Amino acid sequence: MQVLPYRQARRLTGPNVYFADTGTALESAAGQAFDLDALRRWDALVREGAARLGWPAGARYRHRHASGATLAFSAPLDQLHTATALNIWAWWIASDSPAEPLHAPGDAATWDIAQGLRTLQASAAAEAQPTLLALQRKARARALPFLLDEDELTLGSGSGARSWFVDELPDPAHVPWPRLHRIPTALVTGSNGKTTTTRLLAALCQAQAGDTAYCCTDGVFFQGQALDSGDFSGPAGAREALRQGQARAAVLETARGGLLRHGLAVEQADVAVVTNVAHDHFGEFGVHDLHTLAQVKLSVARAVGVGAHLVLNADDAFLRTQSTALSCPLAWFALDFDQPLLRLHRALGKPTCGVRDAHLWLALAGVEHDLGPTAAMPLSLGDRARYNLGNLAAGVLAGALLGIAPATIARVLARFGQDPDDNPGRLQQWMFGSTRVVVDYAHNPEGLRSLLDALDASRRGGRLGLLLGHAGNRQDEDLRAVAHVAAAYAPERVILKELPGYARGRDADAVPALMHAQLLAEGLDPQRVQLQPDEVQAARSLLAWASESDLLVLPVHELANRAQVVALLDGMAASGWRAGTAVPEQAVVRVG
Repeated sequence: MQVLPYRQARRLTGPNVYFADTGTALESAAGQAFDLDALRRWDALVREGAARLGWPAGARYRHRHASGATLAFSAPLDQLHTATALNIWAWWIASDSPAEPLHAPGDAATWDIAQGLRTLQASAAAEAQPTLLALQRKARARALPFLLDEDELTLGSGSGARSWFVDELPDPAHVPWPRLHRIPTALVTGSNGKTTTTRLLAALCQAQAGDTAYCCTDGVFFQGQALDSGDFSGPAGAREALRQGQARAAVLETARGGLLRHGLAVEQADVAVVTNVAHDHFGEFGVHDLHTLAQVKLSVARAVGVGAHLVLNADDAFLRTQSTALSCPLAWFALDFDQPLLRLHRALGKPTCGVRDAHLWLALAGVEHDLGPTAAMPLSLGDRARYNLGNLAAGVLAGALLGIAPATIARVLARFGQDPDDNPGRLQQWMFGSTRVVVDYAHNPEGLRSLLDALDASRRGGRLGLLLGHAGNRQDEDLRAVAHVAAAYAPERVILKELPGYARGRDADAVPALMHAQLLAEGLDPQRVQLQPDEVQAARSLLAWASESDLLVLPVHELANRAQVVALLDGMAASGWRAGTAVPEQAVVRVG
C-alpha cells in the first residue's frame, strides 16, 4: 500500500488556532524525513499557488514538532476544497516525496508545476461561489453569525436566524437583513469540566431568558430536551444549537478536537470560557505539551470581540502566562476569591469569581455579591468536589457577563445538581445500603485524581472497585499515567474495559494490556485486576463483586453504554438491591 507524504489534510471552516480566517491545514506523515528547506519550499509553492489563483495575501503557518509538521494557510470560504488540494500538492513537491504521484482526474500534477497549477485553477473556478462570498461580506458588516455546512447556510442565530439550502442561495439584496440578529452566545472549552460548566451555564440562561439551546459531548439540547445524541462538541453541534428557531441564548461546548480539525463555528461570542489545561491528547495535530495545548484552548479568544469577555482560570499557570498575549477583555475565577490576581483584577473594576469563607463570591461592576455557601450547592458535593467549585465559579462568571442577575444565579446554584438529569454522567451517585456507586466521565489523569479525591477514596471505609479504560488516541505514557493514578488509591478490584469504537488504530486489546502492565508495575496484586471487554458487562462485574460499604467508581465513556448502566442502577435502586445479591438482567436501552 502506498505511503502518502501527509497523514491528514482538512478544511478550516472558521477561526482557528492558526489564524482568524477560513483555510486549510495539513499534518505531515508520521516518520516522514524532511528538513527546514522543505518547509520553505512549501511556503513558496503555497504563495505561488495562491497568487495564481487570485487569492488575497493571507496568513500562513508552518510548525515543526515531535511528530512531523503542521502546515496551514488561509483561503477564501468558497475555495476550501481547492485550498486543501493546493496544500497537499505543495507539500508533496516540497518534501520530495518518493510516493507514486496521484493520477486520478482532478489531482494536480506533482511532476509538473505549471500543469499542476492549471489543474488547481480549474478546480478553483468550478468551486467559486460569488453569491456565498457576497452574503458573507454582508453578514460580517452586520456582525451576524454565518453558519455554513455542506447542505445549509444560516444567517443570524436562534430566534433571529434564517436558513437556505446551499444550492438555493438568495441574492443578498433579497435577504430580510433587518429581521436577522444573533442571540447571546457562550463558548466553553478546557481539558476538564467543559460539559458540567456548559450545562450549568445553560441552566442559568434558561432561568433568566428561557428557550436556551446548548451542545456538548452528550448531544444537542433545547429547553432541556435532547435533539441529537452523541458527541456534538464541535462546529456541527454548535450550528445545530444556533439554528433552533425559538432559542434566545446558546451555550456551545467547544472541544479541542473540533478546534483543531475545523475551527470555531462562530466569529463572535458574548463570552468564552477556558476551564483549565491538563495533560491529555498529546501527539495529535502537533500538540505535544501543555504550552501548545493552552494555545489551542485559547483560540476561542478569536471570537471574543468588543463588549465580550474571556473567562479564565487564575489557578492554571499556563492560562495565566499566556493571557498576557491576549488583547480581549479578561475575567478571572479561582478557588480563592482573594487570590492575588483576582484582587488585582477587582482593583481595576474588572469581574472575578471565587470562594471566600466557604461562600461563592462574584465581583461585577465594582459590586461584590455573596451567592451563598458552597457546601449547600449540590454540584460541590459538600465542598469535597473542589474541581466542581472551579466549574461553578467559571459558569457563574460567564453567566453574569451574559447579564444574568446575581439573585437568579444564586437560586440556580442552590438546586443545580440535585436532579440526576441536571448533569448526567458526571458525579452521578447511587446508595445501596452502605454501598456507594458513582458514574462519571473522568478520562485523564487529573480528572480521575480529582474524582477519587472528591469521593474520599483514600479514606474509604470498605473496598474500592474501579472501572478503567481509555480511547486509543492517547500516547502510551498518557495511558500509563491514568493507570498510575488509579494504582495510587490501592483499589481492591480493577476491571479493565475495551472501547472498540475508540481504538483509533490500535488493536482492540492494546489499551487494556498497556494499563494492565502499568498496574502490575505499580505493585497491584494481579488477582485484583480483571479484563472485561464490554463496558456494560465490566460495570456489572464490579456490581456482582461488591460488598457492603464498598465504593464503586465507574467512569463510563460510551454514551449508549452509560445509558445502559444508569438504567440498570436506577432499576436496582427502585427494587431495593443490596450488595451481595444477584445483579438483575435488564432490557436494552436505546439512545438517540
